[in-house]
Amino acid sequence: MSLKFGIVVFPGSNCDHDSHYVAETILGQDARLIWHKESSLGDVDAVILPGGFSYGDYLRCGALARFSPIMKDVVRFAKNGGAVFGICNGFQVLVEAGLLPGVLLRNSSLKFVCKYVHLKVENSETLFTSQCQRGEVLEIPIAHGDGNYFTDLETLKRLEDRNQIVFRYCEETGAITEEANPNGSLSNIAGIINEQGNVMGMMPHPERASDPVLRHTDGRKVFNSIVESFVRQSQLS
Repeated sequence: MSLKFGIVVFPGSNCDHDSHYVAETILGQDARLIWHKESSLGDVDAVILPGGFSYGDYLRCGALARFSPIMKDVVRFAKNGGAVFGICNGFQVLVEAGLLPGVLLRNSSLKFVCKYVHLKVENSETLFTSQCQRGEVLEIPIAHGDGNYFTDLETLKRLEDRNQIVFRYCEETGAITEEANPNGSLSNIAGIINEQGNVMGMMPHPERASDPVLRHTDGRKVFNSIVESFVRQSQLS
């Protein structure tokens, strides 16, 4: 049984085909692109909101995409327990849609940052990280100008207490330092999950570190986790 991925395409998305390639060609799963003007996700098992610059990042990153027709069904799908994964701009869309807490601000350097970074896996018990080990360090690229995660201290405490911080920027050794933080994110946060555990957003691009041809495959663990979680759930039902 193949997992059915649906990859939403907004005007300005530029990582949609990368995600489709990983899902279909690298992982051998079913995958289809879903135009933002569609009103239904159709028969999908997992939704990916890809990276890019939806609507040219006008007004605020992800703010306009949040009102695309397809987002009503994405919200419905998420609230019914469906797996939703937002990457970079997709993460920004998720916070704008209220599916994840917090905001993503301009990088503290006020510069666009594009490079490989190290991520520490803080929670390996999610459907997006089950193929990782807690404390494991992954090397995955970033490419963003607005990846500075911020929230109020009460929400930060809740994220920490409920183990909703999935990834933190770190040194190659796993040490969480200010120097390892590429954008000024609060508490070095690189990725979070909702309380229910079915919606995750992360600024780094795992789809750009999944093909062996690129000599970086740590990102594939995220996609493998989604597939394995689906397979395990199917066997139990």
